[in-house]
Order: sequence, then structure tokens, then C-alpha cells
Amino acid sequence: MKNALILGASGAIAQHTIEKLQKNNNINLTLFARNTNKIKQFESPNTKIVEGDVLNKSDLKEALKNKDIVYANLSGAMENLAKAIVSEMEESQTKRLVFVTSLGIYNEIPGKFGEWNDRMIGNALKTYRKAADIIEASDLDYTIVRPAWLQDEDEVNFETTQKGEDFKGTEVSRKSVGNYIADLIEHPEKDSKASIGINKPGTQGDKPSFY
Repeated sequence: MKNALILGASGAIAQHTIEKLQKNNNINLTLFARNTNKIKQFESPNTKIVEGDVLNKSDLKEALKNKDIVYANLSGAMENLAKAIVSEMEESQTKRLVFVTSLGIYNEIPGKFGEWNDRMIGNALKTYRKAADIIEASDLDYTIVRPAWLQDEDEVNFETTQKGEDFKGTEVSRKSVGNYIADLIEHPEKDSKASIGINKPGTQGDKPSFY
């Protein structure tokens, strides 16, 4: 039985991940969120719901007990969140981390879409990059996930790129990202020590279709 902790479990991507993982009887889930009202429906014999704050040391320390893998899908002070998670995971000897950041943190988007992305979220990219640097410098077995611009199509259709490769498409469904992350949790040997871009094939352009 694998014990997985999801930080930021009330987020839309995380909820797709939870839906897929709850079909796997070999995984115990702990869902951690500041406001658990949005995830009450997921409570089950193999799913525990915990209210807490990642930046509260005692909350995070307690949540990490006996966990095999951590998936963090957070927003806000990303650098501080990454520091807190890395520190507590190293202390608890929990090694496997999946951490969601953003496309564009390595200046990996070519052409007009890269310029548009920088105009739209350039300031936020700085803190996402700092978070990624902290994780990559740690001793953890990590996967950093860099989704394209997110949309809500009910589809699983994606391709991936590695750090050092040009980012491809402009958008991807939240369900696709959630399913990719669920697959990592089920098969933690995949994309180890990697930073992965994820997009929907065939969506190249100057900006996402919904802009």
C-alpha cells in the first residue's frame, strides 16, 4: 500500500488527480488544504482529509508522517512554500516529490508565445523559478511539472518536454495535468529528477485559443 500526501488538494488539477487515484485500491490518500469544504466529497476509507497550512511547521510535519510521496499544487509565496516542503521532507525522510510550477521559468518558450507569456505572467515566473531552483538543489527525488495555460476541456490529451527543450503548445486541460500527475504517483519511477513541460499537441500559436 502506497501512502500519498496531496498539498493544495482543493485545487482543480488536484481534484482530477484525486478522482483518478481513488480508483486505485493500493493507494492511501491524505488530502491537505487550508479550506477543506471543497473536498469533503472525497472522504472515503482510503482517503483522509486534513485542514492545515503548509507554512505551519507542525501542520506539515504531522501530515508527512509515514508518507511515500508528496504532490504539491500550491499558489502564493512559492519560494517559501518550496523551502518549507523540502525542509520537512528531508527531515521526515520522505523522498518523492511532485511539484507544480509554471511554463516559462527557464525562458524555454520560443517566439511570440514566449513574449506573450512573459508579458502576462513575467513577475510570477520569478518566484516559480526560485521554487524550482530550491527543489532541484535538494536531495529529493522530484518531478517539477510545468503546465501550459490551463483550460477545462473534459479530455486527457497531452505531450511532454524535458528541461532544456523548447516548450511546445500554448494550452492543456486541467484533467490532462491531473492524470499525468496521478500516473507519476502510481509509477514514481517515471520522470525522476526531471522538470517536465506539459501541453496539448497541436496547440502551437502566438497565445492560447481562449485569449
